[in-house]
Amino acid sequence: MMKVFHIITHIDLGGAERVAINIAKGGTTHGTESHVVEVIRGNSIMTESLIKEMKEHGIIVHRAPIPLFFHWHYVLEKTLAWLFPFWFVWLWLRYRPDVIHTHTEIPDLGIFASTKLFPFIKPRIVRTIHNTLLWTGMECIGKRVEHFMQSNNANVSISSSVQKCYKEKYHADTPIIYNGVEEHEQQPYPDIRQGKTNICFAGRFERQKGIDTLCEVVKSMQDNDMFVFHIFGEGSLQGRVDDLRGMPNVIVNPPLNGLSAYLSSFDYVFMPSLHEGLATLSIEASLAHTPVLANRAPGLTDTLPEEWPLMVENNDIRQWLHLFSDTLSTIDRTSVANAAQQYARERFTINKMQEEYLKIYNE
Repeated sequence: MMKVFHIITHIDLGGAERVAINIAKGGTTHGTESHVVEVIRGNSIMTESLIKEMKEHGIIVHRAPIPLFFHWHYVLEKTLAWLFPFWFVWLWLRYRPDVIHTHTEIPDLGIFASTKLFPFIKPRIVRTIHNTLLWTGMECIGKRVEHFMQSNNANVSISSSVQKCYKEKYHADTPIIYNGVEEHEQQPYPDIRQGKTNICFAGRFERQKGIDTLCEVVKSMQDNDMFVFHIFGEGSLQGRVDDLRGMPNVIVNPPLNGLSAYLSSFDYVFMPSLHEGLATLSIEASLAHTPVLANRAPGLTDTLPEEWPLMVENNDIRQWLHLFSDTLSTIDRTSVANAAQQYARERFTINKMQEEYLKIYNE
């Protein structure tokens, strides 16, 4: 039986982590033994539920020994990535994986360091590129890792936007395997405000997710009692989001594992992201028949039909306010939801993703 190690930053709620878990879930079906390995020990409110989910699907979980004590210019993350080989070599010697599949830059760096420090580690390496923008704050070491990944023919992009951005920056073509997304049975979200338009935002409170735009739009809409904003997440910009607490039309919540099963309860999902790899939340919302309000950003446009009517350019606040105040009151919500749901069902299935990665593993 082929052994596949999925290397992730930490066991936490995130798009790349969810993709890794979804690929690993196909292990039993496709005759592989799936392992998930952390570089940094996860310790969020999501960690235990994700571990339980993986074990229920026969995935072997390996916890990292050291958590992230602080976040400052990726200093500790890079340090833990360089320390990762001294723990990983023990896993390598014990399990001898046939394939190492890395997800995002910290795992990429950890595997790069492992093969440099311990040259006898020579598996098939597969590397999923999850984002259109790589190596923020780590450009120098990033160039070396990219050369390593290209020399191992490891790269796979998750969208045409990722493929295009990677080729422009690193001058190499990559195949595309679209992320597969599970279509969940929907259930009522208990805190929906009846008679209002309920808007959901869910994601890390980081600049990439458009937190500045989120806060500006919500503050501009505070006197409009037709909208209620349900905000789920946590991150380094928590303080800015916390400033919204107390407004009558805002509910700020921690991350909610299994939110995808409640998305049909909301009228719209709000995504002002600056860039994405392939926006999983957008696909999940479309599958749940909930239209997405989107910024025209790489990796987000890939998830929606062309000429999507609920999209703004460059997070322009005037366009956002026009969309909320005028467009939503006149658009045929059912029609656009039907179009997005059909688009997602045709392109983003988990089984197709699992089978295409299995072909890559066997090369």
